[in-house]
Amino acid sequence: MTLALDFISDQQTPTADRVTLFVDVILPLPLPRLYTYRVPFELNDRVVIGGRVIVQFGAKKTLSCIVAAVHEQAPKEYQAKYILEFIDDAPVVTQPQLKLFRWMAEYYLCTLGEVINAALPSALKLSSESRIQLHPAFERDTNEYPMTSQEDKILDALGALEDAKSLTFTEVGDLLGVASFHKVIKSLMHKEAIFLFEHTADKYSPKVLKKVRLHGRHLTESNLERLFEDLTSKPKQLDVLMKYLQRVPVYQDEHANHRGLEKAYLTSSPHLSPSAVNTLIKNGILEQFDQIVSRFPMDENPIAHIQFELSESQTAARDEIMTYFGEKDIVLLHGVTGSGKTEIYIDLIRQALDGGGQVLYLLPEIALTTQIVTRLLRVFGSRLGIYHSKFSDNERVEVWNGVLSGRFQVVIGVRSAVFLPFDNLGLLIVDEEHESSYKQYEPAPRYNAREVALMMGNFQGAKVLLGSATPAVETYYQAKQGRYGLVTLSKRFGEAGMPDIELIDTRKQREQKTMHNHFSADLLGEIERKLGAKEQVILFQNRRGYAPVVACQDCGWIPKCNNCAVSLSYHKHSHELRCHYCGYHESMVTKCPACGSRAVKTVGFGTEKIEDDLKIMLPQASVQRMDLDTTRAKNAYQQIISDFEKQVTNVLVGTQMVTKGLDFANVSLVGIINADSIIHYPDFRAHERAYQMFVQVSGRAGRKGKKGKVLIQTSDPTQVIFDKVIRNDYLEFYNYEIMQRQEHGYPPFMRIIKMTVKHMEQGLCEQAAIALTGELVDRLGRAAVLGPEAPYIFRIRNFYIQEITIKLDRAHTVLKHAKLMITEAMDAVKDQKEFRQARLVPDVDPM
Repeated sequence: MTLALDFISDQQTPTADRVTLFVDVILPLPLPRLYTYRVPFELNDRVVIGGRVIVQFGAKKTLSCIVAAVHEQAPKEYQAKYILEFIDDAPVVTQPQLKLFRWMAEYYLCTLGEVINAALPSALKLSSESRIQLHPAFERDTNEYPMTSQEDKILDALGALEDAKSLTFTEVGDLLGVASFHKVIKSLMHKEAIFLFEHTADKYSPKVLKKVRLHGRHLTESNLERLFEDLTSKPKQLDVLMKYLQRVPVYQDEHANHRGLEKAYLTSSPHLSPSAVNTLIKNGILEQFDQIVSRFPMDENPIAHIQFELSESQTAARDEIMTYFGEKDIVLLHGVTGSGKTEIYIDLIRQALDGGGQVLYLLPEIALTTQIVTRLLRVFGSRLGIYHSKFSDNERVEVWNGVLSGRFQVVIGVRSAVFLPFDNLGLLIVDEEHESSYKQYEPAPRYNAREVALMMGNFQGAKVLLGSATPAVETYYQAKQGRYGLVTLSKRFGEAGMPDIELIDTRKQREQKTMHNHFSADLLGEIERKLGAKEQVILFQNRRGYAPVVACQDCGWIPKCNNCAVSLSYHKHSHELRCHYCGYHESMVTKCPACGSRAVKTVGFGTEKIEDDLKIMLPQASVQRMDLDTTRAKNAYQQIISDFEKQVTNVLVGTQMVTKGLDFANVSLVGIINADSIIHYPDFRAHERAYQMFVQVSGRAGRKGKKGKVLIQTSDPTQVIFDKVIRNDYLEFYNYEIMQRQEHGYPPFMRIIKMTVKHMEQGLCEQAAIALTGELVDRLGRAAVLGPEAPYIFRIRNFYIQEITIKLDRAHTVLKHAKLMITEAMDAVKDQKEFRQARLVPDVDPM
């Protein structure tokens, strides 16, 4: 849609019997308040809360925004501008969503605009772009102004356009090959050769299939026979017609011809001529039409006949969950890996749907959706929607609209699925609830999807089921305190037993010279035995790339990132050094730039090197790697997992992705290559994460009657955490961890808010952090404020970093008051001229 920016002034003065409406809108910008706009009188009946409207913001910018409230109060501070256009006749954001978004903005110390910006798929957000078009009165032949070569180039381009008849500023820059072209635009406007306007376009476009059908006049038997006679001398066209009639039984099914056939089926058939198809359309024998179709082609009817029986222990757990739901809104299902939690989820989803409610099933990683979606589709068919970041904008809008319309009653998705427009939730399932992947780090809102799900359940009166083999310490504490129901599944499903776990002392093996690169003799021998038995292996290494460090053996030089305070990692496949924080990369060096030595070697190892070494040492193995580098493409996860399931590959090397919920029947061995790198990390959750990771990846070994084996390589097998992993003793681990948390004042006994100060100048970053600390101490007291201090990685993307930790009592009133004080402290620092370029980032409940 094209909008003149001076659309309405006061063209209609409201009379006494007219109601003048105003709307408060949420702009998708980090603004601390809502803005009020006036509704043109003739559009009063169209305004809906949760609908999108287009407004002018600033001098020329136009944006789409969400209507948050409708009222009759004009703003006192400024004169309200008119709404320019209504996009929706019905809400795209529901009332329960708006309530949730307001809570998120308040709880996570961000703006409502930031929440809306994160929540809405990009294709539902519209913004204007400046465009130029030939002036209607401009005649190039009779124009009296001389034109420069750049101006001629623009006019030539505009004159050659057939459809759009306009160019964006971006296209002008590309055309001229220069960054600064505004003087050229200004000159053409002065010469009245072009005019400038703002164009706002809806980014969502439905998927359209081009189809063909036989023209209605040929459907009678006599006319069809006559048509065959006419085409006897045109064999290529006759072949097309015969192919159409073979696929479309026009006489057996009276609606078949109306539905038609995809044009691509005819034009891409190897024995048919595409030009013959087009000739039949041109001559009116076939008629071409467009059909809007779903991007998720599934059976129109749910596949409800697929049934399965819960085991005795699963049935008991299901019944216990339902009993708890009678008195509590939240239940924790603590089930060991392979205990069959997914079957219980499916049974509970069925019950929720039978009760008329919607269901949201959250998973921490896109990798998990591949296997579980297949299982759920067999049960719920077209009622199931899928939502994750690898989907295109248009696909996400279709799921969004499908939830609004009721087409999708069950949605399985990653953390962003909490933003979908549910308004009748009956059940929320948060699988692997302990996972840090549920936490959003950048940009705001820095939310935890698990906590948002709990609040969604509260707002919509839905039940919430949290599931994990290794629950978060905070979650288990709430269950032990009786705030959540607690249901335990302590045995694996069927005949599968827990895997045998063994420790391998790599320090001793190095002394005995039995290590092969980074593989102990025990691990390498066990891999060979499993491959010989036609069984599969998963190897876990919590670092991607070929080598984390490259160093000169003579002078100690290490290549560093230009933008971050980290060393560059070597990636062999692309033969480059890469920063895992900002993406900076450069070619691998062969000669030290500091001393000139050629003794530049890689130090350490990542998944790429493990894969490489294994292919050399075990050439009979078919090895695949699953990490961030190999799964960037849209369907890469599915392909890797599919190949492993079909045993096309028999060794899967990966990072944390391989630890999360994957279920492979033929995996009998899991190897953890370097356990030490996971344990030794400066964070109060380091041991919790290590325990969870070891147990989760161990759980991939041994399913469906096969007893698995787990080998953990470590240079210090005496560490206490290994004993708890080997005995699979979560309760003992929890008791030790909760005692440490209470003693040192960490969650769940205290709330933590981490303040990060960023600035491109190191000195100003430190000064701003000191100033913010002072403001916080004045308001919250010295005991509550720790820092400031520089983190281990003190510069990322050219910004220096300082961190301040705030510890608060868990009481709601204390937390609410403290957040108000934190906001005041941030404002006080930002008001100081020297700190206006500083970024102050609050992170509530950091992970």
